[in-house]
Amino acid sequence: MKYNKTSFTITCSEPLKPAVQELLIDAAGELGYESFDEEDGIINGYIPTMLYSKSALENELLHFPIQEASITFTTTELEEQNWNEEWEKNGFKPININNKIIIYDARNSSDSAIEIVGNDVIKIGIEAKQAFGTGTHETTRLVIAELLNIDLHNKRVLDCGCGTGILSITASKLGAEEIVGYDIDEWSVENSKHNAELNGTENIEILHGDSNSLSHVCGFFDVVIANINRNILLEDIPQFNAVMHDTATLILSGFYLEDVPLLIAKAEEYGFTKAKTTEDNNWACITFTR
Repeated sequence: MKYNKTSFTITCSEPLKPAVQELLIDAAGELGYESFDEEDGIINGYIPTMLYSKSALENELLHFPIQEASITFTTTELEEQNWNEEWEKNGFKPININNKIIIYDARNSSDSAIEIVGNDVIKIGIEAKQAFGTGTHETTRLVIAELLNIDLHNKRVLDCGCGTGILSITASKLGAEEIVGYDIDEWSVENSKHNAELNGTENIEILHGDSNSLSHVCGFFDVVIANINRNILLEDIPQFNAVMHDTATLILSGFYLEDVPLLIAKAEEYGFTKAKTTEDNNWACITFTR
C-alpha cells in the first residue's frame, strides 16, 4: 500500500506546544493518519495515499482550536515498500479465540500449541504478506469472536477490506455457503487468494477495489463484515446497505470506543439497530441487525 508522509511544523510558545501536538495528532487521526513520529521538533504523520486530502487537512487546520498556534505542513508520497517485512520474517505465535479457533503462522505449522488442540477446534493457517489480519490485532479477534456467535450455515457473506482473507476463511470454516471479499490493496487481494487456497476454502471470491466494486456483484448478502478505518466505514455504510437482505447482520470494527456513537448514528440512518458492542483494549466492534 502506498503512503504519504506529512511533516507538520508548529509555531507557538513552549508551554502550549504539548497541547498543540496532542490536538494536531487527534485531528489528523480523524482524517485517516495512522501513525506519527517526531523529528527535530517536526511531527510526521503517515496516511494511506488513497485517503490523503490536502483540502481536508487545510480545512482542519483552519479551524484549529488553539488560535495562538501556527501550523504549516508539507506532504510527500513515500516509495512503496513492505512495512511488514521484518514482522513477516519473525511470524506470530498461534492465537486462540474462545477455544474454538486457532490462527497460526502457516510458515511454522509444526508449533506445539497447534498440535495439542482437539479435533473440534478450527485451525486456520495464515501467511501474511503486506496485509492486515492475522488475529494478532484486537479488531480481528473481536470480529472472529462475533462470527462464532452467528449461524453462518447456508449464508452469503461479504468481507469488506479483506486483508489476508482471515475473516473470509473463518466464515467459510464456520459453514458460510459463499463469501465475496474485496480490498483496494493489490497485495491484499493476492494474499487473500493465497491464504484461501492454503486453507482449502474454495467458496471465496476476492475482488480488487473499494466499495464501488459492489456494483459488479449480483445478489444480496446475509452477513456483511467490515474491519476498516472509521472514516471509510462512515462513507461505505450506504453501499453495504444496498447489497444486504432485509434481515441481514452487519459487523463493523477497526475503530476506537469513542467512535461508536458516530457509527451507530450513521447505521441507524439506514434502518440498522445496534445488537451489541464488544471491546478489547479500547478497540470496538459493533453488531447491527434490522
